[in-house]
Amino acid sequence: MKKKFLILVNMSLAMSLMAQDFKGEYPKTKKGNQVDEFFGVKVEDPYRWLEDDLASETKNWVEAQNKTTFSYLDEIPFRDKLNKQLTDLWNYEKISAPFQEGDFTYYYKNDGLQQHYVLYRKGKNGKEEVFIDPNKFSKDGTTSLAGVSFTKDGSLCAYQISEGGSDWRKVIIMKTADKKQIGDTIRDVKFSGISWKGNEGFYYSSYDKPKGSELSEMTDKHKLFFHKMNTQQSDDVLVFGGDKTPRRYIGGGVTEDQRFLVISTAVSTTGNELYIQDLTKPNSAIVQILDNFDTSTDFVDNQGDELFLLTNMNAPNNRLVKVNIKNPKPANWVNVIPETENVLNISTAGGYLFAHYMKDALDVVQQYNHSGKMIREIKLPGQGSASGFSGKKEEKKIYYSFSNYVTPGTIYDYDVESGKSNLYMKPAIKFNADDYESKQVFYTSHDGTKVPMMISYKKGIKLDGKNPTILYGYGGFNISLTPGFSVTNAVWMDNGGIYAVPNLRGGGEYGKKWHDGGRQLNKLNVFKDFIAAAEYLKQEKYTSTEYLALSGGSNGGLLVGATITMKPDVAKVALPAVGVLDMLRYHTFTAGAGWAYDYGTANDNKEMFDYLNAYSPVHNVKKGVCYPATMVTTGDHDDRVVPAHSYKFAAELQDKQGCKNPVMIRIDTKAGHGAGKSTEAIINEAADKFAFTLYNMGVKL
Repeated sequence: MKKKFLILVNMSLAMSLMAQDFKGEYPKTKKGNQVDEFFGVKVEDPYRWLEDDLASETKNWVEAQNKTTFSYLDEIPFRDKLNKQLTDLWNYEKISAPFQEGDFTYYYKNDGLQQHYVLYRKGKNGKEEVFIDPNKFSKDGTTSLAGVSFTKDGSLCAYQISEGGSDWRKVIIMKTADKKQIGDTIRDVKFSGISWKGNEGFYYSSYDKPKGSELSEMTDKHKLFFHKMNTQQSDDVLVFGGDKTPRRYIGGGVTEDQRFLVISTAVSTTGNELYIQDLTKPNSAIVQILDNFDTSTDFVDNQGDELFLLTNMNAPNNRLVKVNIKNPKPANWVNVIPETENVLNISTAGGYLFAHYMKDALDVVQQYNHSGKMIREIKLPGQGSASGFSGKKEEKKIYYSFSNYVTPGTIYDYDVESGKSNLYMKPAIKFNADDYESKQVFYTSHDGTKVPMMISYKKGIKLDGKNPTILYGYGGFNISLTPGFSVTNAVWMDNGGIYAVPNLRGGGEYGKKWHDGGRQLNKLNVFKDFIAAAEYLKQEKYTSTEYLALSGGSNGGLLVGATITMKPDVAKVALPAVGVLDMLRYHTFTAGAGWAYDYGTANDNKEMFDYLNAYSPVHNVKKGVCYPATMVTTGDHDDRVVPAHSYKFAAELQDKQGCKNPVMIRIDTKAGHGAGKSTEAIINEAADKFAFTLYNMGVKL
């Protein structure tokens, strides 16, 4: 107690310290003479050469930038202390909810600091054994387990592995009885699940392998294949996609009763066609249910010939409908669970439907039968996020996990007939939730829109404007930010920091209307919502400009980049991670063209070009402007948001920074967009971000 008190005192005394100016020199980044023309407007792109991830000069640039960044980080006196705090708190046993496959019960477990979770199982004798240990895939922890799928009888398993964080995967098949690999490794699988058709084989999706760089070349035509066991991958049957039916994204899944193949296709990240094929009839036709991309519709379940679909057609907040397979067109859809004022998602288990509602970004769960009768509302342990409530139809005991920003994920079992919940697993983490507070506030954005925000911190803080604060946001792609526990955020709060998360427009917290309010020609609303959140935190004295950091990843990286180029004086520190930062060229890389529903592209029309060009972070860095202390983070193997976005943005900031606030770029090698990172890599990056942030706020630990 005394030690923690002294730490807080030291932090308070350090608040008046000056930020840590950068006194060194950045690596020289050459400028090319590339100029593009859009609708008569010429746009310079001097760092185009950094897009070539195969070039030796790009690799040399990465090495030089990392050397500068890590030399700077090495000078921070409390960086190692933060790393130790993160390591110590991370070191507790973590176990997932169990799931039944055949004669075995499977679950994931990490003993504390293992690089990756291990998949364990228990047979009828109750003896625990390792089933798949990803920690043995590679010595440096850069190869990870990326998905597991079992046959209905549990006798076969197909698992995916990712190397270096890439979205390109390999699929390995094994017999579960003896864990022996059978057949060939299936290669070059991307954006795909694995769905078994009996024990005969499985469906998977992929693209043709790029002829150039597989990290940056466009991947545009997805294909759904069927792999028959004991055959070569070259003999796999094309089920859907390719030149005849070109689609950017295609997924195929077999229903739980093994009767139907359901195919969902899309040309962007929102909106899809839906098809179905009767697998009980050889060579049966693929029947189209939905013939356009205007709405989003997902298969949920079937009872015999009746299909249950979740759709936002004529229901921006979603509704559950049913229809007979004999005439499945939308005109015949019948409501099972009608649309309400809250966004609906559905899971199934034990022969029931579980309706997950978001009310102001907090979860409410109700149980229904397939006739649409509500059985009960499930009492959750508190306000937060509940995930799970899924399982096979015959399972009467299922599991769910509950957490929020100050409650570590706790697993409960749930009896589907009685509705009773029991504690199944509470993590033995050295974190006392009673010492922390997480509350929801509503603030007003630039146009009068009310936006919810969760603010979490250690109890007893003073609202004096001097609390180090991380403002984290996303705001896009219909993705909702719901409360969840993070060890890294716990360490931040334990050191006196505040963690704030606004639910910006562009997300899915209030359905399609909320999403539409932050996309394409409405995208500026997202950045203005974020700025309004920052101003609210300052106005209410949670923090001030000198103690505020902006953070976000991927589309959230764009959020941070656009915010600081629009309003450079909004915060002291900026942490854009794996960001989409070149809005004029994002659609030319990998699957980037699929994001056009949210962004539009510079080639659409002059209005769209002008709009994108006005906020694209790479194109809006101005010479002589003082930008926040910025640490850009990315992975050199990111084949989703290619690292060239981050490279070019960092180069622009370093060249044009108008004050001594540092601009660093931290580039993980043999790492991708974020999935599959090892525990060590996650801890090291978090420690570096926190150290950089506090150091530039003038805070000591």
